[in-house]
Amino acid sequence: MLPRGIPHLITFACTLPRILFYTLARDPEILREVLVSGYAAEGRSLARIEGKVVFIEGAVPGDLVDVRIGKNKKDWAEGKVIRFHQYSLHRVEPFCSHFGVCGGCKWQMLPYDQQLQFKQQQVQDSLERIGKLDLPALNPILGAARTSFYRNKLEFTFSNRAWLPEEEYDPQQEAFPRRDALGFHLPGGFDKVLDIHKCYLQEDPSNQIRDTIRVYALEHGLSFYDIRTGEGWLRNLVIRICRSGEVLVNLVFHHDDREQRELLLDHLIRQLPSINSVVYTINSKANDNLSDQQCITYRGPGYLLEQLGGFQFRIGPKSFFQTNSYQGEKLYEVVRTFADLHGEETVYDLYCGTGTIGIFVSPGARRVIGVELLGEAIEDARENARINQIGHAQFFSGDVNTICNDLFFQEHGAPDLVITDPPRAGMTSKLMDKLIDMESPRIVYVSCNPATQARDLVKLGDHYTVEKVQPVDMFPHTQHIENVVLLLRR
Repeated sequence: MLPRGIPHLITFACTLPRILFYTLARDPEILREVLVSGYAAEGRSLARIEGKVVFIEGAVPGDLVDVRIGKNKKDWAEGKVIRFHQYSLHRVEPFCSHFGVCGGCKWQMLPYDQQLQFKQQQVQDSLERIGKLDLPALNPILGAARTSFYRNKLEFTFSNRAWLPEEEYDPQQEAFPRRDALGFHLPGGFDKVLDIHKCYLQEDPSNQIRDTIRVYALEHGLSFYDIRTGEGWLRNLVIRICRSGEVLVNLVFHHDDREQRELLLDHLIRQLPSINSVVYTINSKANDNLSDQQCITYRGPGYLLEQLGGFQFRIGPKSFFQTNSYQGEKLYEVVRTFADLHGEETVYDLYCGTGTIGIFVSPGARRVIGVELLGEAIEDARENARINQIGHAQFFSGDVNTICNDLFFQEHGAPDLVITDPPRAGMTSKLMDKLIDMESPRIVYVSCNPATQARDLVKLGDHYTVEKVQPVDMFPHTQHIENVVLLLRR
């Protein structure tokens, strides 16, 4: 008889875990009464069975659950919760009515202090277990003062294929029932959209904007986009709100219909005259990426001005900008502290986006050189340098791996400090080889993925030591974590 809390199969009379998992490999089954014992990366929890780890989605440590096994390997398995027998004592009541369906804020059931503990652990585990690095003591994670209404940008999707709760969906129907929705894509469902009624990610008037447009569209019979057929008129709604209260709305249409477009936009402006800028985009492509599309200003300047750390940053409809301005300011302050500039240094800001980090540290530098792939981001960076009267910063458009060659460094000077903020995939080996060759005394590595950051630190480890580590929570109620590492040349 297995002890209480150890998973077992009711339908299979065998108590040996190795035979149990062999059976699961042949015919996936359900594990009953699994006691969730720990936290794993990417928002999952785990249970351990005779040295084998089961990664569990939808649970927290302390839950007693039934788990449907998906993948099952020799040393690990993964599955999803299908029933709760007992909830963890650490759980709290989620505040959003969409919790459990919407994939945006998966950790609402955890007290915020525990979320921070798990995120700190995620950074520690990534650097120690993946990187196997000698580390200084990690600085305590910088938590957020605002744990709701903290995002400055949200993107909603129009769809004629609203997600339906199980009790409203008849799988015997020949076709999926059509119902219009304006909200978020469900995790893993490219063609199903959850109709959002109130979102706690962005402060008002975000909810009023979304609801005003949806009500008007439904009352006037405007067609919502069908991603499967490519038909329909209304596609996306992007809302940006600065800490100053400035608001920009970008409404994306599949094709232009001037009469209907102007009627809709004028209605929005009449209902919510506090909106500073209204723009629209015509996107007839199969995907929703707007990087190669023209955003046309309908009302206002067509951009916002955000203030961080005494600097102003221009944010347009397609600008890349930290989506949490409040925590973004804390993050940049960490980078500036780690940089420890004294006025004589040449600083390279790689993956610089709209130049926010380079501009933030510029008062302490002799020269700032920024590199970013997206040409429009570089245009924003140059404009941001002009707005802030920073004449010693230059920004260049192109692939970091191509631009950062010997000739580039010869022209602009050897780096005294390199700041790198790569995408989730981390840096390429080619770029890290170049950084090693350039022998920069200091590197500040900003990462939104501690696992790939740990991998990169291994590559740099023969030439650099980890001096400081500072996790920053940018996205409360999610599993995501930002981490800043200071590296010193050996």
